[in-house]
Formats: sequence, structure tokens, C-alpha cells
Amino acid sequence: MENENYIVVTIKNWNVKVYDEIIKHYPGNWHLITDPNELTVDNIKSLNPKYIFFPHWSHLVPLEILDITTCICFHETDLPYGRGGSPFQNLISRGHKNTVISAIKMSEEIDAGPIYLKKTLSLEGLGEEIYIRASHITAEMIETIITENPSPKKQVGKPTVFNRRIPSESEVPIEINSLEDLFDHIRMLDVNTYPKAFIESGVFKYEISRPALKTEEIIADIRITKIDNKNND
Repeated sequence: MENENYIVVTIKNWNVKVYDEIIKHYPGNWHLITDPNELTVDNIKSLNPKYIFFPHWSHLVPLEILDITTCICFHETDLPYGRGGSPFQNLISRGHKNTVISAIKMSEEIDAGPIYLKKTLSLEGLGEEIYIRASHITAEMIETIITENPSPKKQVGKPTVFNRRIPSESEVPIEINSLEDLFDHIRMLDVNTYPKAFIESGVFKYEISRPALKTEEIIADIRITKIDNKNND
């Protein structure tokens, strides 16, 4: 009898919501892992999955897990372009309006495995809106994989690698000189748990969220906090 056990491993609320509302109702026996401590060799062997899907996972997956069964992750670039961290922030900062989600077989080299399929993803809207949109597209891709069992194909082309963004890069760059570019910088960082766009002045930090681009202005929310390591002395 064909193995119909599947696992979804994720840490983001929007992926958990889509799992509860959509994915767990697909044919087969579904299991959800949100705690890195549960991603163990013994636990995976006991569940005996045909596939493990990683819609969004920021922790290192042990090679022993990759050796047990087929592990598939979802990367928001047209691989091999854009391997590496912070994919859609890197795309937006480079002027991209659309991208694709690549479903790839995980391997020892990050984002370098063969590709099962790709789906178009719009980069319009606030950062969290893009992630929510991507979670629904990923669910569709998971359904395709479990029903059609496609064979992955080797990546073709010269890889381009993105660096994972660090919190200091959320500061509004002084070289930005258009409302459109400023709006892109703010919106791409407007994600729960992600370092928001910010400006520092004196002892205060101004975090910017929920931007709305108008003809001659941006309207946004501002959160002002005092910078601990600065004082008026």
C-alpha cells in the first residue's frame, strides 16, 4: 500500500493557519511540526512520511532527516536566481514586482536541490500580505506534489546568491530619494517578528509600519522608543 503519511514543518502563523484550514484536509495522514525539538530522527521515523514539507523554517535541518525521506522546501525566487536568505526583501529592493515560488528537494547545499515545480507570486502589498499570499500558493503546490508525484529537475543556470538581511539594514537608507522607493523599503519589512523600517534621531528610534502610498506623501504608523545605549549627557 502506498505511503500516504505527510508532515508539514513551519514556524509562521500564516502557514499554520493555512495548514489547519486547507492542507490537513488533503488526502492522507497529516502531521504538523512547529517546534524544532520535535524535528528528530526518532520522531520522523515513527511518523514514516512520504514527504516532509517546509513552507517556512529558519532552523537547520539535520542531514539525518534529509536521509530518511524526501524533504521539500519553498523558496520565493526563480532558482537558481536568488539562493539564500530574505528572498522577497532582496527582490523588492532590486525592483522586482513579481517572482515565483520554487518547490525544491532539500539537499546539503542550501537552495541548490532539484526543482519540482514553480508558481508565480506577486510582490505587491505589505510584507505580511505577501507571506500570506505565498502560504496559499504553497498549499496548492503541496497538493500538486502529493497527487501528481512529479520528478524534480536539476536547476539550470548560474546561481545568484542573496545575503540574509540583518536588523541594521532595516534603517531607512539615506540614498533613498523617491516616495516609491521609500514605500517599498517600509512595506517589505512590515512583517510580524521582522525588524521594521526605522529612523534614528538623537536618543529616539522611529519604527515605521502600515505604509500607504499617496500621490505626494506616505501615510504610515510610527512607533517611537528611546534607544537604550544613548543618552543626553
